[in-house]
Amino acid sequence: MNRSGYATWTMDTIRFGDTDKLGHVNNAAFSTFLETGRVHVLLDPARALNPPGTTFVIARLILDYKAEMHWPGQAHIGTRCKSIGRSSVVLEQVILQGDTVCALAETVMVLMDETTRKSTPLPDSAIARLKEIQVAV
Repeated sequence: MNRSGYATWTMDTIRFGDTDKLGHVNNAAFSTFLETGRVHVLLDPARALNPPGTTFVIARLILDYKAEMHWPGQAHIGTRCKSIGRSSVVLEQVILQGDTVCALAETVMVLMDETTRKSTPLPDSAIARLKEIQVAV
C-alpha cells in the first residue's frame, strides 16, 4: 500500500468496545474511523472548510471491507479528495491496521446551510484547500 497516494493521515485507537463476539472490530466502528479522517480534513479548527452557519453532511457512503481489524491496535486513516462539486466534495479514504488495508471508502459530503437545511455552495477558500488534498492516482 503506497501511503503517498493519500494526502492526509490521521490515527484512531481501536477500543475494546469496538469488537464484537466474533473477536474482530465490528463493522460499525469502521464508519467511526472514517469520520475521524473526515473531521481531520473538513473541520480542522485551524483550517475549517465550512463557514459559520454551515456544516457538512454525508449524502453517500460506499464502504468496502477488505480485512478484519483486531484489538488492541490503531487504525490509520488516509484521506484524499477525489472531486469537487458546487456544494459537495467526494472523499476517498483507506483504513489500515499496520500495513494491512482493512477498508476502502468513498464519501460524498455536502455543505449545508444550518438555517435552510439546504445545500450551499462551497466557498473559494474551501475549494482551494480541497484542491491541496486532491491526489492524482
